Amino acid sequence: MRLDLFDFELPPELIALRPARPRDSARLLVAGPEGPITHRSVADAPTHFRRGDVLVFNDTRVIRARLHGVRVRQESSVVVEATLLRRLSPSRWRALAKPGKRLRPGDRIRFGQMDERACLIGALDAVVIDKGEEGDITLDFALSGAALDQAIEACGDMPLPPYIAGKRAPDEDDAIDYQTIYAAKDGAVAAPTAGLHFTPTLLAAVDAAGVERVHVTLHVGAGTFLPVKADDITAHVMHTEWREVSEEAAEAINRARGEGRRVIAIGTTALRTLESSVDAAGRVSAGAGDTDIFLAPGARFHVVDGLWTNFHLPRSTLFMLVAAFVGRARAHEIYAAAIAARYRFYSYGDASLLWRGESKNG
Repeated sequence: MRLDLFDFELPPELIALRPARPRDSARLLVAGPEGPITHRSVADAPTHFRRGDVLVFNDTRVIRARLHGVRVRQESSVVVEATLLRRLSPSRWRALAKPGKRLRPGDRIRFGQMDERACLIGALDAVVIDKGEEGDITLDFALSGAALDQAIEACGDMPLPPYIAGKRAPDEDDAIDYQTIYAAKDGAVAAPTAGLHFTPTLLAAVDAAGVERVHVTLHVGAGTFLPVKADDITAHVMHTEWREVSEEAAEAINRARGEGRRVIAIGTTALRTLESSVDAAGRVSAGAGDTDIFLAPGARFHVVDGLWTNFHLPRSTLFMLVAAFVGRARAHEIYAAAIAARYRFYSYGDASLLWRGESKNG
């Protein structure tokens, strides 16, 4: 299937640089595979759920994965920015470095916040172990385990998506805004943004409506922002992320499905986690491991009836997932309606609640 079938024109002013305040005042578009497209508020969400529905949230927590530092050799020094991508061991991370061309194995980088005198505060040292072809490197830090986690939290910045970071620097508001209120497990370098809309008040209203909540974990990687380069999307190689489904979550979801109750994924990451965890009998299995599942038109969905998600980039794997969920033509219709109604797009933008149709290629 051709990549250009997933293109659309998005006015740049619709890219949200800050979230709605309060979070649940964001807008909510509700649509199924056919029929009317309705425009509501996130605060109205409980009216769209039924008693007994199960909402599946991704409880990953975003770490301050963007580090700034200096590479020093005897003859020169270079300012370096590194975005942590994936933990390899207690002391090692794969990272994307800028300028990657100026680094080589054996280089030592000293990360930390600069003060007004351009001095490093709370320095964190790492050595470049190896280097990939596209600016990716492996860093071996002088600290490991919990001590390294604390140092990264102290000296790193929130890893805002490139379409926000290119327009403004991260600040302390992002430390709260770019984190779900139920985040529990460190490891993501990008937020599961569908969950950013939920407030304590909204979750209380969901509970009062008799809706069940469960949590799974998928540590969202920076690969979520990588463009699809293949003209034929079937040639695209999906990035790998770590996910986990607990025994408790699997049991709750399987029980709901067995009783004919609906399962609704809060975000594409929750959906991908569930579809990566289905056994041959169509039941969700507890367990942990990597997933590189790519859900595009032609894919079948075994678990989820509804998807709560933000509005995504054209030509992205996330828009392809939406197209698989409601049908490609319907996905374009929904996005055209959102653009016409001036919805705010991407990580800090508005939300949609989509009900599943049969997977279609047209």
